[in-house]
Amino acid sequence: MRFLVTGATGYIGGRLAPSLLAAGHQVRCLSRSAARLRDAPWHGRVEVAEGDLTDPPSLRAAVNGIEVAYFLVHSLGRRDFEEVDRRAAANFAAACRSAGVKRIIYLGGPEPPPAERTSAHLRSRAEVARILLDSGVPTVVLRAPVIIGSGSASFEMLRYLTERLPAMVTPRWVSNRIQPIAVRDVLSYLIAASTMPLAESRGFDIGGADVLTYAEMMQRYARVAGLRRRLIVPTRVLSPWLSAFWVGLVTPVPNAIARPLVASLVHEAVARERDIHRLVPDVSPIGFDQAVRLGLGKIRNADVETRWSGAAGRDAAAEPLPSDPDWSGGTVYVDERSRPVNAPVEALWRVIEGVGGENGWYSFPLAWSVRGWLDKLAGGVGLRRGRRDRHRLRVGEALDWWRVEEIVPGSLLRLRAEMRVPGRAWLEMSAAPAGEGRSVYRQRAVFLPRGLAGHAYWASVVPFHGIVFSGMARNIAARASHDPSHSSPARSHQTPTRGV
Repeated sequence: MRFLVTGATGYIGGRLAPSLLAAGHQVRCLSRSAARLRDAPWHGRVEVAEGDLTDPPSLRAAVNGIEVAYFLVHSLGRRDFEEVDRRAAANFAAACRSAGVKRIIYLGGPEPPPAERTSAHLRSRAEVARILLDSGVPTVVLRAPVIIGSGSASFEMLRYLTERLPAMVTPRWVSNRIQPIAVRDVLSYLIAASTMPLAESRGFDIGGADVLTYAEMMQRYARVAGLRRRLIVPTRVLSPWLSAFWVGLVTPVPNAIARPLVASLVHEAVARERDIHRLVPDVSPIGFDQAVRLGLGKIRNADVETRWSGAAGRDAAAEPLPSDPDWSGGTVYVDERSRPVNAPVEALWRVIEGVGGENGWYSFPLAWSVRGWLDKLAGGVGLRRGRRDRHRLRVGEALDWWRVEEIVPGSLLRLRAEMRVPGRAWLEMSAAPAGEGRSVYRQRAVFLPRGLAGHAYWASVVPFHGIVFSGMARNIAARASHDPSHSSPARSHQTPTRGV
């Protein structure tokens, strides 16, 4: 089948396009600028149509020859998002009708009870749904509540609030019931909707396996993430506006997005009908805890690089992608250093592979030693495990308080910390050729904090990084540069800087 995906640079669209390709379909993506999709790993497998949903002439070529069209855009970060989305939906509906598109699929939000005062966010979603349902093209509207997966604005709010606040005073809406759904299940429903045996336009409620209050979601997130139980004190004082302001202070989610999302949380979001299960029996939504584990990368054996590279597949869709906003994916602290080396890459690699154990870590021995003693006192492994072999390393072996996670011979060494820290940490060292017998040494320390203690820990050690990590990069580069033909610690007559 031939599909059109609007919003392919967004959270859902950027995950749906590769999922459709994996199912063997032809995909065309609509974007205001083709360059915005250039870095997507699946870019070369899709057709890109440049166009704007608020510009009707540009839509004609985009919908020509399309069988199923997905409307996955919204302008939530703009003040006039209701008006912009209204015009976009009307233009899209008219273009699809003229082109003979067989089906429109729209991912909307839950419908609150008619008697309630509706938030602008949900009001706009419902209006877009009505415009598409009245288009004359058979339309499926999927009404989703909170979507669980890294990059989802709702999930990021939940993540940051829970991780950064061990105790919090919350508004009344934390007691409202929500039926959160994993992003992998949203994608499954979106794909299944293209072939549902349906001749008329209508909407369907979709949701996950669990119905929880927002407070319960925070407590269960904390448990999955390995955090202590949170102290949550609801109060009637915090209005939606104050709640949004508070969320903006605590989380990096932009206020323009947080405000309408928080306002929509005053409504309960539970599926009121379950017809989708009868029409799509092959999709069995997973529970909240499993969805969070996927979003945190705790189910796949993913290394730290998955947080930047992204991956294909239903489960990997819950993890960060390069196209996600900068504020999504959780906090990642990074210390990066690089140094030119006046020696070939082979000489530099021998120094890199020789670090640790008796060979030392080439920087401030006392600081490494003190940190090792503190780790021992805290019940950690300390730094006396050494290394198996003085010259070579293997994936999976211990190296002082590190574990060798990845080796690309001659190029990359990545170590995972096994010391006692409130989070997860990696140290990556790499060598790259620079021409004319020279090379470049690159060093990256990555820390993923767990809870408020993790952020405090990073803040406490940052002042020492300028000494320890800078000295390490400088001394490794100097060691390879000054004695390139005898860089291996086994053959060198120099005594390396001791201490891990």
